[in-house]
Amino acid sequence: QVQLAESGGGLVQAGDSLRLSCAASGRTFSNYIMGWFRQTPGKEREFVAAISWNGGTTYYADSMKGRFTISRDSAKNTVYLQMNSLKPEDTAVYYCAAALTRSLSMAVVSTTSRYDYWGQGTQVTVSS
Repeated sequence: QVQLAESGGGLVQAGDSLRLSCAASGRTFSNYIMGWFRQTPGKEREFVAAISWNGGTTYYADSMKGRFTISRDSAKNTVYLQMNSLKPEDTAVYYCAAALTRSLSMAVVSTTSRYDYWGQGTQVTVSS
């Protein structure tokens, strides 16, 4: 069992930055691919970014490339999502997730059903 707790969300203006954190507890953090997803009311959960077990490989949704950066700190069992140049359309609840899989590809890491554990989410609101 892995417990995930997101933090760092809030209300910001367009163009601002935020850093989300996701602290993991439980089983060995380095065994898991970590991902960030987001969801708005009435829509499906959307892939944002993912990072491999050792942090050496990252994946991003096209609309986040160049603005968002995912990273992980194994010593702190924490994964981060640095979000820059935020836009109103980035407004959503952001979730982190952990996947216990040995497969690594965009098709895998961008699929919600491949993740075994989810956090409760943190709200990000970007005003125009």
